[in-house]
Amino acid sequence: MNPKTQYILDQVGKLYRRYGIKSVSMDDVATQLGISKKTIYEFFCDKEDLVKQVLLYEHDHRCGFLNAIEGKKFNAIEELFEVYKMINTMLVEFNPSMEHDIRKYYPNLFLKMREISRKRMYESVYNNLNQGKKEGLYRKDLNSEIIAKLHVFRTENLLDNDMFTHEELTSLKMFHEIFVYHLHGILSPAGRTFFENNFYKFKATLT
Repeated sequence: MNPKTQYILDQVGKLYRRYGIKSVSMDDVATQLGISKKTIYEFFCDKEDLVKQVLLYEHDHRCGFLNAIEGKKFNAIEELFEVYKMINTMLVEFNPSMEHDIRKYYPNLFLKMREISRKRMYESVYNNLNQGKKEGLYRKDLNSEIIAKLHVFRTENLLDNDMFTHEELTSLKMFHEIFVYHLHGILSPAGRTFFENNFYKFKATLT
């Protein structure tokens, strides 16, 4: 990707996460980035194109983190913990108004991005479940397809309701409960022993 394009996408993404999409005009983008609107339009057709490219850029960025985690020599439980840490970091940066603006003003783009993100999340969970079964850390009888879909459904709905405040969603207490809740439904006896013997190490990396 062109370094200039990458810079614009990175900076605009920060603006959208901070102020939402609707309230950030192309003039605002030009002012904040210290460039002219003409320069912006050399890279993007219009605001909708800019929004689309920002969302795709951030999706690719997240996928890069996932690929890096999955490429390391973690067992399934260790890998899952690293993924949960990444998700928690994303939640800290999450701005509900940005999600609202995408849904309301760019509904087709919202549906497309949800489909792309959902597919990648499902693949990640599904592969982790199968890895854990092969390693003897997860129950052999668990249905990887159903549990992966349930996990994706639960994750999406955490962000799509007002039951939890942003502070609650990003708290270490919430992180702990969601992680343990998921694991206790899928661990084998061997996996439970590994988890109980190593969870203190996991928690130490969060503080």
